[in-house]
Amino acid sequence: MKLAETVTFGGSALDRAAELRGLVELPQSKSQVILLWRGKLCAHVQDLAPLLRVPMDHPVLEGAATPPVLLGREADGTLIFAQDISHWSAEDMDASALGTFVDTSMQMHPDLPETYGFAELRRIMTRLDIRDAELAATARAIYGWHESHRFCARCGEPSDMILRGWQRSCPACGGQHFPRTDPVVIMLIEKDNSVLMGRSPGWPDGMYSLLAGFVEPGETIEAAVRRETLEETNIKVGDVSYLASQPWPFPASLMIGCHGTALSDEITIDPVEIEAACWFTREEILDAFAGQHSFLSPAREGAIAHFLLRNWLADRLD
Repeated sequence: MKLAETVTFGGSALDRAAELRGLVELPQSKSQVILLWRGKLCAHVQDLAPLLRVPMDHPVLEGAATPPVLLGREADGTLIFAQDISHWSAEDMDASALGTFVDTSMQMHPDLPETYGFAELRRIMTRLDIRDAELAATARAIYGWHESHRFCARCGEPSDMILRGWQRSCPACGGQHFPRTDPVVIMLIEKDNSVLMGRSPGWPDGMYSLLAGFVEPGETIEAAVRRETLEETNIKVGDVSYLASQPWPFPASLMIGCHGTALSDEITIDPVEIEAACWFTREEILDAFAGQHSFLSPAREGAIAHFLLRNWLADRLD
């Protein structure tokens, strides 16, 4: 797929400067830090972009529970770090929207410019340029991994962050642990000018998306597409081809976009897996994208499902 790397969070060609991760000292004069708080990124309040970058000696970094993570290096040599400041707790802050499906709240830190606040990445991802989007996705995923992997999986003792955030080491048993990415297939299943879509419980009314599921151990991508589609809808799939991929840091997936040709069309859902599934014609998807369908809402903008459907409508999947 020629447009594969234009998907959100892809295509910025970030130099991750992996050779610097093991160095004891790094230059501080040409370093900048992006900020996270409870998984949210600090971005411009009005435009929801760009991400705020602060120097390494900024007072907002004081008291952080973990060291900064080295994300990469810009073309001019500037090193970009991420720092989680979730230790900060503002008085009288409304946290009721945190963790909800649609979090439109922003939290303002008193030591930062009043034009910037912490926003949910799903809300701002389509506003960010490709570099900020990749930095944001990387920062959110890596800090999410550290939060959920603070203890050694071999012996249960607390582990330490090393290599500028790209490894954890257990001082008790010597176990070494590396950031986890979960492969997920997401598939545009097509038959007779229609596409198969489903919805999960708890989604907003009218929201449908492409079917998706985790790749199991010992399974190929193609086999995962066929298995997940069959399990969720009882639709058999024949030919499968790869289209595009997307890092999806909610919390740590790699979405592997595929195209599949259905061999059957009668849907029988597994209610444990999904709430509903339907075939939608190309005309119906066009109406949904235009906001004119009677109930169907398009997949979330910025997600690979939206990207694949948009290119399917434009006949640009090859």
